[in-house]
Amino acid sequence: MTTSPLERAADSFAAELARQRTGRGLSKKQLAVLMGFDPSYVSHVEGRRHRPTEDFARRAEAVLEASGAIWQRFREYDDLRHARVGQPHRGPYLPGQWLPPGTGLVVERELATLTHTEDGYRCVIRRELYNAGLEPVTRYLVRVAVDRYPNDPGRSNRHHREHPLTFAELQIQASRDDGGGGDPEPMHWRAKHDRDAFKEIWLLFENGERRFPLYPGDRATVEYAYRVGPEKWGLWFQRAVRLPTRQLAVRLDLPAALDPQVWGVETSLSAEEGPLRTAPQRHDEGDRAIYDWQTDDPPLNARYRMQWRFRARPDTEPDVGPSVTRVRPSDRMRGLGVLQRGADLLRQRARPFDLPSEERGARAVVDRLTAILARLDELHPFSKGAGVAAPQFGIGRAAAVVRPPDRAAEPVVLLNPRVVDADLETDEQYEGCLSFFDHRGLVPRPLRLDVEHARWDGSRIITSFEFGMARLVAHEVDHLEGRLYVDRMAPGVPLVPVEEYRETAHPWSY
Repeated sequence: MTTSPLERAADSFAAELARQRTGRGLSKKQLAVLMGFDPSYVSHVEGRRHRPTEDFARRAEAVLEASGAIWQRFREYDDLRHARVGQPHRGPYLPGQWLPPGTGLVVERELATLTHTEDGYRCVIRRELYNAGLEPVTRYLVRVAVDRYPNDPGRSNRHHREHPLTFAELQIQASRDDGGGGDPEPMHWRAKHDRDAFKEIWLLFENGERRFPLYPGDRATVEYAYRVGPEKWGLWFQRAVRLPTRQLAVRLDLPAALDPQVWGVETSLSAEEGPLRTAPQRHDEGDRAIYDWQTDDPPLNARYRMQWRFRARPDTEPDVGPSVTRVRPSDRMRGLGVLQRGADLLRQRARPFDLPSEERGARAVVDRLTAILARLDELHPFSKGAGVAAPQFGIGRAAAVVRPPDRAAEPVVLLNPRVVDADLETDEQYEGCLSFFDHRGLVPRPLRLDVEHARWDGSRIITSFEFGMARLVAHEVDHLEGRLYVDRMAPGVPLVPVEEYRETAHPWSY
């Protein structure tokens, strides 16, 4: 027995309502009380005995805070209901009214552009965001995934284990534009998940200068870009609808000389994989073949996959041999946002904070450094302790955070630090640096260091550090003064490649 599209849409609404309700641990009676309905009515809607109304859908969306999922299902049902009875569709929703209050972050338009380059592919995602929620938005989650051999999962998994995707090669850049006519604001980003074939990244509504949350009722355009080499990218480009979206557009920019042939498929929670409902449209610009495709009001959790082949290059999936560049330790650090040796900011003296007037900005920088330090501890066993300084992450301010070798101890926060005394007795130990991570060097340091540094209220104190902590603190103070550890090494002492150092590595001894 088959069902009509209208019946399937009503079933999808009821299923989404039940999923959101149970996901929040509410009974039908509890939900009804929160919505102001009779409990039997909620039960009848979930049981498909009553069809949903607009008022019911709006209240359910607001109470369950479903990020537009319930409202989207109602709109799909309502559009089909109007079409069935021959009524004209309602006019387009006014900006800011196409979703009910409390929905959260929505995408008014997304344009995703993938460009084939000599070095692989460059992807630029531009999203026009609207905060239809009740709270300011301070971060935005994006996902980058690769699949070299999409038709052979086993082969693809093996390939990406041997040649993992790295943050370094992605060269992620992000910015935010509020449409006010000024220059777009650069956005910081922070890794959430780091896997061989995909990365999840928080784009932060902040940078080294200020924070700029997206407040309720406000709009902003977020743009981020990344690159992936040809040995990582298969011949496909997929967009997944994870937020309520009004319009999704995809552009493929491919070399015309390769004679590309492009097609696409789509899937959703209510439909199996099938061809795109409209074909990508091609036009040529010089030596480039441009394919454009778009859809309006895509359902949540739908996926649209563009695929292609190059008829002028039949061997479009060559095996990747030993020519693939090995990922260096410094590349992994660069992928986490750590500036590497040669960056101008690493050779500049950091600007001190004016405390307490800049307390808020100083706390924001320290919070970021603390989070980075925790992330680094997850990726590398810093058994001797570790430190991070703001200039290493593109922030030219005088702040550093040092974690002692004892992981149970609280990290030491250094604001506007200045060495006021040092022991004449020194020793030499091997040091590493996040900004010079491919090598280790033998560096002389004092066994005791007295450092004057600021508190949040602007007052200053002097703290004495000894042995390993003195070395860690001295290293970070050097960063704030524009020095690297190589500047402290004795003339003629060679650097040791990290691979060789690992063979003879041992803890610092005092």
